[in-house]
Amino acid sequence: MRYKRVVISRLGGPEVLEVREEELPEPGLGEMRVRIVATGVSLPDLMMREGVHPEAPRPPFTPGWDLVGMVDKLGVGASTVEPGQMVAALPVWGANAEFICLPQEELVPVPAGLDPAEALVMVFNYVTAYQMMRRTARVKPGQRVLIHAAAGGIGTALLQLGGLVDLEMYGTASAGKHELVSSLGGTPIDYHNVDFVEAIRRLTDDGVDVVFDGICSTDYLRRSFKSLRPGGKVVAYGGTSMLRAGRLASGGRHRRLRRLQGLATIGGPMAASYLLPGNKRITTYSIQWLKRFRPAWYREDLIALLELLRQGKIKPIIAERIPLDEVARAHELLGRGAVTGKIVLLCNTYSPRQ
Repeated sequence: MRYKRVVISRLGGPEVLEVREEELPEPGLGEMRVRIVATGVSLPDLMMREGVHPEAPRPPFTPGWDLVGMVDKLGVGASTVEPGQMVAALPVWGANAEFICLPQEELVPVPAGLDPAEALVMVFNYVTAYQMMRRTARVKPGQRVLIHAAAGGIGTALLQLGGLVDLEMYGTASAGKHELVSSLGGTPIDYHNVDFVEAIRRLTDDGVDVVFDGICSTDYLRRSFKSLRPGGKVVAYGGTSMLRAGRLASGGRHRRLRRLQGLATIGGPMAASYLLPGNKRITTYSIQWLKRFRPAWYREDLIALLELLRQGKIKPIIAERIPLDEVARAHELLGRGAVTGKIVLLCNTYSPRQ
């Protein structure tokens, strides 16, 4: 039996994405084979494709951070989940495929009856938002937060989760996305035409308690820091400023240098924040590193989010459901910044168990 998977054989733009057919993989010792139903396309996938993400393996490789699917076959020694059970996983790469083999401890059961595409949005986007709020910033009810790219996949997750704990929320977004930000409980700020620092000062007098900054350019970090009230914190993540229209800003040159520059862009301001008055800080968040060092936290947080989804307390925004064969179009859409919410790739048909 053959299956399809996306392959990046060389670094570059969406044109380097190929969909190949290969022989079905067999699960190894302690592994389970998963028949993937839904997998995502996120900005870190674009950074991996361009070769500037620290987690990017050497080509050829299959991209895809997150997946939801059905357990298809058990390897020797695997027994924690039965075949047919819906599961979720965050392998970081390899998920843009119809099948994948993973260690059984990587798989988290998904409650019956959930839409696989909606469950998928929990795996990367909502866990990122949830952990930044709960584990990194440790937000408290009534605090003020500023969310950059508030209409994006992680931005909308932050707004929904922030609403559950009664945060006072502000979000940068283009004018066409202000209605969405408002509907999710945030006060929109048009970053194209307004200095968000001035807007925050006008709206709050003394600033916000937390800024969630996924842009991470030197300018954004500086201005995010200026938006804080005394004792506040900037949570830096993502680093999408290395891309322009979804592609490497240097046009494919100096990838290694761009990685180092990305680290320095965050590291310098973070160190400087400890020397400045006001007890304000810049800190970082990385979903893959926290998952490596605290795997129980990741599992606990994903289970909690899937339960919130089951209860209808959160409703993820899916920008578009796109067939796996059209993965290049998905990358183009995300790179243009025209996406509201999360792009989901559909790999196999799904019929709920009766």
